[in-house]
Amino acid sequence: MRALLDIILIILQIYVWVLIAAAVLSWLVAFNVVNSHNGFVRSVGEFLYRVTEPVLAPIRNVLPSFGGIDLSPMVLILLIFFLQRVIAYYIYPNVF
Repeated sequence: MRALLDIILIILQIYVWVLIAAAVLSWLVAFNVVNSHNGFVRSVGEFLYRVTEPVLAPIRNVLPSFGGIDLSPMVLILLIFFLQRVIAYYIYPNVF
């Protein structure tokens, strides 16, 4: 059971890095640092969008508008950190 919890913790950590990559790529595209017409950039951006958007969309619906600033990735990262701490401190020690 602890191995399953370890896998869940690793998947959550990888998802945090995917969220950070999606945010950075969106900034790079928005400021024209990276050309979104490039095939590789477009495929990476589409992958990151498909992986993160189903989780971020409900958070965006709940959060108020902050004038063009999207805080949903930060909120999701904080929720993931909270979930990781709950697993590490309360669930993991009680599993044999």
